[in-house]
Amino acid sequence: MRSLEIRQSFLDFFKEKGHAVVPSTSLLPADPTVLFTTAGMQQFKEYYLGKPSPYGKRAASCQKCFRTSDIEEVGDESHLTFLEMLGNFSFGDYFKKEAIEWAYKLLTAIYKLPATNLWITYFQGDRDVPEDKESQRIWENVGIPKKRIHGFSRKDNFWGPTGKEGPCGPTTEIHYDLTRRPCQKGKNCIPNCECGRFVELWNLVFNEYYQDQEKKLSILKEKGVDTGMGLERLVMVLQKKQSVFETDLFWPVIEEIKNNTSKPYSLNKRPYRIIADHIKGSVFLASESVLPSNTEQGYILRRILRRAIRYGKLLNFPENLLISLAQKIIEIYKNIYPELRSQGADILTIIQNEKEKFEKSLNEGIKISQKILTEKNPIKEKLFYKIMNFASKQEIFRQIYREKSLEKYRKEFSDLGINITWEDFKKATITGKEAFDLYQSYGFPIEMIIELVQEKHLFVDIESFEEELRKHQEISRAGAERKFGGVGISKYEVRITKSPEEIAKITKLHTATHLLQAALIEILGKHVQQMGSDITIERLRFDFTHPQKMTKEEIQRVEDLVNKKIKENLEVTKKEMSYPVAIQSGALAFFKEKYPERVTVYSVGDFSKEICGGPHVKNTSELKHFIIKKEESCGAGIRRIKAIIE
Repeated sequence: MRSLEIRQSFLDFFKEKGHAVVPSTSLLPADPTVLFTTAGMQQFKEYYLGKPSPYGKRAASCQKCFRTSDIEEVGDESHLTFLEMLGNFSFGDYFKKEAIEWAYKLLTAIYKLPATNLWITYFQGDRDVPEDKESQRIWENVGIPKKRIHGFSRKDNFWGPTGKEGPCGPTTEIHYDLTRRPCQKGKNCIPNCECGRFVELWNLVFNEYYQDQEKKLSILKEKGVDTGMGLERLVMVLQKKQSVFETDLFWPVIEEIKNNTSKPYSLNKRPYRIIADHIKGSVFLASESVLPSNTEQGYILRRILRRAIRYGKLLNFPENLLISLAQKIIEIYKNIYPELRSQGADILTIIQNEKEKFEKSLNEGIKISQKILTEKNPIKEKLFYKIMNFASKQEIFRQIYREKSLEKYRKEFSDLGINITWEDFKKATITGKEAFDLYQSYGFPIEMIIELVQEKHLFVDIESFEEELRKHQEISRAGAERKFGGVGISKYEVRITKSPEEIAKITKLHTATHLLQAALIEILGKHVQQMGSDITIERLRFDFTHPQKMTKEEIQRVEDLVNKKIKENLEVTKKEMSYPVAIQSGALAFFKEKYPERVTVYSVGDFSKEICGGPHVKNTSELKHFIIKKEESCGAGIRRIKAIIE
């Protein structure tokens, strides 16, 4: 079966069972407590809490998801950042019996998977939640023998909530036996064994509880079902491939890389896979108008794009191969997600701009990093991996650097055959200052620095790097205090003015900046984000994310829209509320890490709403007339507008 047919068969099956087929929502969730949509249930979260569902009691979807937790795992057989999650959902309707029976029927009767390859896990219970004996019994009733049904702890078989609070519950998971051969553990080679024999295929979550922000559980009024099956893993199993990267969802990209490098896939699987995954994730994030930056979603896009570029260097990529790979991704998914086709040019521009920006510093940065690395004393390979394995699992690297000593772990090291002194460890370490200089001067994400360092069998003092970063951020924030009008006019700005008239002029320009940002979002799109603002007595300056030069028509439309709102005599209102409530209400925020628990929100009619310190005019009619004087670039993917009011 092709992936297209597999995806559609799932949705058709549950449509026949009375489920409304619901389109995928955005990768950028409305919930401010999470960075991306990571599961199919996120768009349905409130329907588990009593809010009536517009889709009825049953829904099914194929949801776009992005998971940052798996970035470091990408390169093995099955981990991905971008993935599609097939799911069926019940909001106070059916429960465990139907969910389990339908899952079994779909896999064995529709997809024709051999039942003998299916293994089951369920929640074994703990002091807060009892053992899920009901799921165990239902699986036995559908024909799975006891020897292939195993109980596991909360870590493996309890799911949720998404965000800081929400519905959650015990799970039962369907694992597929890829090899039918146990590892050296023999009878103890069961699901969750790390030998690669099993792949987790489908997770059935039974939402019975609500977890609050203090992690306390209470019983939900209505029980719900939330299932998730990774499409890529299902396709891998049905197409009888050894990894998700060999399916029709990835292989055209892998082949394109193969055709453009002399380094064979069989000997370089990890870089091939990282590039294929990261370029796919980049395409989908760019399609949501995310632009590379140093914060939040933009940072993740920058991180995976730059990681793909670096691995492309390792495979000696030709100049435009990254763009060609992005086009392959668009071709694979254009009929499922038509926004990839309609926004194709913008997606490629975003990727190309970041590639050009990064490559300017990449070669020089690598030269500098190699100079730093050659001045260190690497650890012998076997010893290095022994230390990495132990120290990573025990999470003791920070403690070692904090204490500047290995004495606390001397016995454990000795038991593992690790013989190393603190001086040797220190000589094999990249300091936080050295790592920060690479980060700051050449745009290397810290994760890339760690990879470069570990390839040379060296360590990184992450704690001192983070301290350098904190110092830098404090200096940056102090310098930005008077620069960013979006957080209010600072004392410095007021102090340098000479008259009430000048303060009034700055106040008007401040309100005009809010109107300008709202107009840019409406005319250019929701990808527009404030990157900086500066207000003087004469003019306002506003920096914002946008991948290309604005056309004359776009500039005129923005100017006209601002003037339209000025003529509408819109009232400017001010309200105090908690930061989460402000975000949920749709208020725009800049410097999110800067805001206190309670914030002030300024609204200009129904047109603009922002968290802001003020001050503002009382009515837009006070602004008279708005004129854009100049639109220009001020960095890759960032535009600048200078404007005045008359």
